[in-house]
Amino acid sequence: MKIQEFDYHLPPELIAQHPVPQRDQSRLLVLKRKEKTWEHKIFADLPEYLNPGDLLIINDTKVIPGRLYGRKESGGKIEILLV
Repeated sequence: MKIQEFDYHLPPELIAQHPVPQRDQSRLLVLKRKEKTWEHKIFADLPEYLNPGDLLIINDTKVIPGRLYGRKESGGKIEILLV
């Protein structure tokens, strides 16, 4: 795997700055592995995709914004933005 495989365009307007007013309206990306397709849904649709016995793990951690600066051995600048 190469680092370039993680390179993609993310328009700034698609980066959430605040939670949506109705949390169940948050965006949800659903991957259908058997069909090899994906679709955009909302979090309120999640129960449609759960089956008896499925395990749902919820991550309720907080985000701490931060920025790290560094230099490569070659002298090039490195900036890491943690959002």
